[in-house]
Amino acid sequence: MDSLKIGVIGASGYTGGELVRLLINHPKVEIVLLSADRQKGKFIEEVFPGFRGLRLPKLEPLDLSSLSQRVDLCFLALPHKTSMEVAKVLIQDGKRVIDLSADFRLKDARLYERWYGVHSCPELLKESVYGLPELYRSKIRTARLVANPGCYPTSVLLGLLPLAEKRLIEGRIIADSKSGVSGAGRSLREDLMFTEVAESFRAYQVLEHRHLPEMEQELENLLGEKPQLDFVPHLLPINRGILSTLYVNLKVRMSEKDLYELYLERFSEEPFVRVLEPGSFPSTSQVRGSNFCDIGFKVKEKRAVIITAIDNLIKGASGQAVQNLNIMMGWPETTGLTSLPLFP
Repeated sequence: MDSLKIGVIGASGYTGGELVRLLINHPKVEIVLLSADRQKGKFIEEVFPGFRGLRLPKLEPLDLSSLSQRVDLCFLALPHKTSMEVAKVLIQDGKRVIDLSADFRLKDARLYERWYGVHSCPELLKESVYGLPELYRSKIRTARLVANPGCYPTSVLLGLLPLAEKRLIEGRIIADSKSGVSGAGRSLREDLMFTEVAESFRAYQVLEHRHLPEMEQELENLLGEKPQLDFVPHLLPINRGILSTLYVNLKVRMSEKDLYELYLERFSEEPFVRVLEPGSFPSTSQVRGSNFCDIGFKVKEKRAVIITAIDNLIKGASGQAVQNLNIMMGWPETTGLTSLPLFP
């Protein structure tokens, strides 16, 4: 078949740039449209100098009137409340969409309104599929609209998935997560300047981060009841990566061997989840630049600590979006995503 014609809307941000970097080497797609209103008219190498020499379309302003005529599938790397309007037009025109914003992750429009504002096309919330491949692969295959998960929820949900599916978690869950600065996006902000972030480590949006309802929604589906979840994000003075430490109480006593075998069995067929042997723990440096999620743990009687590491821009965003593309198109899931982590 001919190459799938791809558009990346919001191509000048970190996730947009990562999408281009991954898709340029994807053997089954052709990037035919790159949109970025603030950088319109520029070549993408002017925005990302590392792309010098690549034959890519110029960045252009978004034109909804002609968009559907030019692409087969679009990635939307736009801010929340902006994506929904673009997605609506594309879906109406029979195109498929992978949205990297939060606009279609929450199924309850009232819940979305509480955290983000009014939703202009709530009718699409029921149709959208939450794009965590390890959980919703079968639904992603036939989806028209995939809501790519947030970076923090990806790291937390993958860490809790085997225990939550078996309903082995009792009581409160504490999710303590640390992210690199790129997770906040590319817009200029005083609190993200080098001198504000370097040689510092701080918590922010304690117990009120916008990714919290996303985690609660998915955990409730798994647990059969509303979870007691405390989520505390932190900002690390690094470019990329998320390390999440998850504290849970277990309904039954489990040894580390028991937990290892449970996780190994659950993720044995997953190409991008690596379960570490007891006594080994993940680090952001060992997944940097890759689509892997590494998982380690420690157990003491009926208490478990699960630790996950992902690259927030890859498995936490653009890499997972390409993984979803592969699933939607029936291609091998690893297509275009076989790069090993960068180190150092």
